[in-house]
Amino acid sequence: MIDRRALIAGLSAALIAPRYAFAETMKDSAGRTVPVPAKVSRVFPAGPPAAILLYTLAPDLLIGWPRANRPEECVYMLPEICTRPEVGRITGRGNTANLETVLALKPDLILDVGSTSATFVSLADRVQEQTSISYALLDGRFAGIANSYRSLGALISRPEDAEKLARYTEDTLKTIVGRVEPIAVSERPKVYYARGPRGLATGLGGSINVETIELIGRNVAGETSGGLANVSIEQILVWNPDVIVTIDQEFAASVRSDPSWASVKAVRDNRVHLSPKMPFGWVDFPPSMNRLIGLWWLAKILYPERFPEDLRALTQDFYSRFYHVTPTAAQIDHVLAGRD
Repeated sequence: MIDRRALIAGLSAALIAPRYAFAETMKDSAGRTVPVPAKVSRVFPAGPPAAILLYTLAPDLLIGWPRANRPEECVYMLPEICTRPEVGRITGRGNTANLETVLALKPDLILDVGSTSATFVSLADRVQEQTSISYALLDGRFAGIANSYRSLGALISRPEDAEKLARYTEDTLKTIVGRVEPIAVSERPKVYYARGPRGLATGLGGSINVETIELIGRNVAGETSGGLANVSIEQILVWNPDVIVTIDQEFAASVRSDPSWASVKAVRDNRVHLSPKMPFGWVDFPPSMNRLIGLWWLAKILYPERFPEDLRALTQDFYSRFYHVTPTAAQIDHVLAGRD
């Protein structure tokens, strides 16, 4: 849900915003016309997915983070970038940055990554019109990430670096999806995505929060379309998933001894998996390109015979390429254990 009051609060400041001259324009993922700045040295991320995508390609351009990173997260990122200040967010729940805040930071570009629905297009158009700052809305879903890298690379004049990450993205998706495609959907494991300390929140069909699961498995909550939703334990018993994936340590620690979950197949078979999440979630939270390594992780859980690759080596390579830090063996242990 987008709080329109944030836009209204910034209108007075926007009216006196400087008008920039742009020689070129390009189309973003929503088909909007975005002026290409002559030089980009400061980028404001509209939300967490945008901050992550920008960090992976051009960390030096990131003005700050929608939410300040914790010290334990900064271990896996460039420390001088990870500790940049909290600047709030324009999109999503809990948005905290009105246009006065954005203008005061003097960005050359505002970047949003995620949904390209009409709601976000409207927001992007209004902010760009009111501030005269280029606002790019890029597709955050798996199928769009490679081209989003290319679009961002063009906007910030780093096409070669963007192409490397785009090709890695395409190769990863081609490899993983290609190995799973021969398996009929009806034969794929049923997966329940458990959020929250009780495990009773999940992602419905088509939600970007469960895109990792729906790409290679069967989301038991997928018959109903929507976003995040609360469900009952009775409904989970009916679904009876083969595998449970969670991002919540408390739920992962308690579910095996909780009598209400005892008859669920995934619990009986000891197939409850705590997703890695440092510095960003591998399955979700937030849903950006950080989920690419999560695809490898989930693929190895669901189809171990089809994915013999060494997850530790994949993790080290991914973190080096995208997070610009090469983790130690002990740090990889920590990440794979799903610890904070």
